[in-house]
Amino acid sequence: MNENITPIDPIAISLGPIQVHWYGVIIGLGIALGLYLVIRESKRLGLHPDTFIDLLVWAIPIAIISARAYYVIFEWDNYYADHPGDIIKVWNGGIAIHGALIGSVLTTIVFAKIKGLPFWKLVDIAAPSIILGQAIGRWGNFVNQEAHGWEVSRAFLESLMLPDFIINQMYINGAYYHPTFLYESLWSFAGLILLLVLRRKASSLRRGELFLTYVIWYSIGRFFVEGLRTDSLMLGSLRFAQVISIVLIIGAIGVFFYRRKAGLAKKGYDEKTDSVNA
Repeated sequence: MNENITPIDPIAISLGPIQVHWYGVIIGLGIALGLYLVIRESKRLGLHPDTFIDLLVWAIPIAIISARAYYVIFEWDNYYADHPGDIIKVWNGGIAIHGALIGSVLTTIVFAKIKGLPFWKLVDIAAPSIILGQAIGRWGNFVNQEAHGWEVSRAFLESLMLPDFIINQMYINGAYYHPTFLYESLWSFAGLILLLVLRRKASSLRRGELFLTYVIWYSIGRFFVEGLRTDSLMLGSLRFAQVISIVLIIGAIGVFFYRRKAGLAKKGYDEKTDSVNA
């Protein structure tokens, strides 16, 4: 197959030696919209709007570093051992969402302790923003032509009624591929709607349960999408993201019921309290 298709230029703006990549622009957009959501909700729940700005000052760089480190560790023998100078080139892609989650959750735990704020309240408020950022961020993978799935035919992609700009961007090195970035993005947007609907029915939610719902929802989608990908981070013969997804699903369900049974989920989602133990 030899089609004359030009991929999207990954560079959005060039100003002399300075290049702004679409990947960074898209990630930045996800962060900005996510921050807008958390500030609105934090005001409604009685938190100072600067709370999440202060948190993100630490959480964003730590999440990026941990996401990159996670990816580099798994790809060390395959690539980075011979190209250590490329470790800092995050604009070319190669940041792992699970690594970002680890870094951001650990940062939030420390931040909550220092500020005397309830951890579960913070992550509940942040949950819709996290999944929104993931939904938007996958389009950075689209521009970079990465995180795609198995080889498919153009006819298959057309049968999905996808616009030409998506189909054409999935033409990589002489073949078409599953747009797994799109599958995960749509799943995440659906998860955002679910979380916003559940949040409106806050009377039935205990604190922490919106975040746990996010973890379960995202992990289910990631498990199935990961099975289609060709660039999975591997642990022996296992796709590590699928292993982590199963662990997160079981763990989140376990924490959900344990907190209810042990009486640790006494506070409602929308109760306005700043107790660190709530």
